[in-house]
Amino acid sequence: MPDEPASDDDLRELVADARRASADRLRGFRARALELFPPVCAKCGREFSGRHIRELTVHHRDHNHDNNPPDGSNWELLCLYCHEQEHSRRDAALAGTGSSGDERAPRATYQPFARLEQLVKKRPDKS
Repeated sequence: MPDEPASDDDLRELVADARRASADRLRGFRARALELFPPVCAKCGREFSGRHIRELTVHHRDHNHDNNPPDGSNWELLCLYCHEQEHSRRDAALAGTGSSGDERAPRATYQPFARLEQLVKKRPDKS
């Protein structure tokens, strides 16, 4: 019946599918960013090559993980350390500890479970 709650196996499979889709999306824009930009951290200037290139991450300038233009205009390559520092700085601003007065940083727009209900409804009935 369509109104029955999903089983644990169905939920595990759904989560696994969502994780695979997220990993595929990440690989897609990371590969594109590495094609577009030199393997250099945009903050500290450290160069990466060989197996160390995995320490270079893609940072979304507007913090919207769904904003992935093909020209890479919303991305910058940051090393793990600078990327962590960038997010720590933003988190502090959102919490009010890093900004002065009533200034507020824009709210995050990424919603990792936005389509979850649609995905659950879309699953074929395994009766």
